Amino acid sequence: MMMELPLKGLTVLEFSQYLSGPSAGLRLADLGARVIKIERPGKGDAGRKLAIKNLWVDDNSLLFHTINRNKESFTADLKNADDLALLKKLIAKVDVVMHNFRPGVMEKTGLGYEDVKQINPRLIYAVISGYGKEGPWKNKPGQDLLLQSITGLAFTTGNGSNGPVPFGISIADILCGAQLVQGILAALIRRQKKNIGALIEISLMESLLDFQFELLTTYYASHKQPQRSKVNNGHPLLSAPYGLYQTTDGYLALAMMDIATLANAIGCNELNNFLQEDAFAKRDIIKQILVNFIATQKTAHWLNLLQNKGLWAMEVLDWEKMLEHEAYKVLKMEQVIHAGNKKIFTTRCPIKINGERLYADVPAAQVGEHNQKIIKDFSLVD
Repeated sequence: MMMELPLKGLTVLEFSQYLSGPSAGLRLADLGARVIKIERPGKGDAGRKLAIKNLWVDDNSLLFHTINRNKESFTADLKNADDLALLKKLIAKVDVVMHNFRPGVMEKTGLGYEDVKQINPRLIYAVISGYGKEGPWKNKPGQDLLLQSITGLAFTTGNGSNGPVPFGISIADILCGAQLVQGILAALIRRQKKNIGALIEISLMESLLDFQFELLTTYYASHKQPQRSKVNNGHPLLSAPYGLYQTTDGYLALAMMDIATLANAIGCNELNNFLQEDAFAKRDIIKQILVNFIATQKTAHWLNLLQNKGLWAMEVLDWEKMLEHEAYKVLKMEQVIHAGNKKIFTTRCPIKINGERLYADVPAAQVGEHNQKIIKDFSLVD
């Protein structure tokens, strides 16, 4: 017997493209909501053509399928009066409307929050923007690399002797989408208690600022920019040995640990010249000693010594090695989506409910695939 998902019965209209908004819609769909993706007639979401490494499934990008699985597609031209009227009828019958357009776009179409709450006062209206709806950057493009750059995040990764280094994933989009879901769920709980709707607003910039709360709190107090290690940086606020170290056959991750305990565990006598209070003040010197020392043996040699002493150390795996490891296999993180005659292997929702993993194998819809079904289901045409 299949588990009844917690958001079953809720309907979400997703006016979103690319990654941040669709990733929020994906999580709501994983949890059981009926997510209807509102797309432009013909072309649909611009993310359909955003191919990573030129990987395609049917005429859509592989990336599009991974973040738009388990959704329906309804096409509507927001500049067409008939389509707009149809959308307003639909909005009157759903629980959540979400979009990630620039400030003012939905308002121009007559679908801003002040407009639609007149149609559906209990509606949860959720918005992602790049920089908020006010200020000099409000109309700048909300693109992940640009946001990482202007929020200082690129100065937290890599060594201090290097220039800024961005994350290798779209961290702003993913964080912002997850936080939008948190806001939506909170508003739905309040609606259940008080029978009122809500406007939920978040921006990529605010998500990345919140992501850096440790560093920014330190900066607010000291007015000094946190300094990355010049050698093997792992976290600008943490002392030696925190970082990644090359061995003869790979890499080793060392987390927080006492310098004397580390010296004893691996037999590095040179570290005995330092006290624990030197771990930050002389961070680069200590790390360079470790760089030279750890480079002489294989990863397994060091892991055996460190883990036997209960010290926090792990090998650094690439995806090929990670997928071979039992610790990965036991999680059963993979799922298969059948898109046409092709199989797409992707990750599942990471949440378990009452011990059950959540899987959804429905592929991303074709543009406008569900128009007639949605019109019928919601009785949009007399």
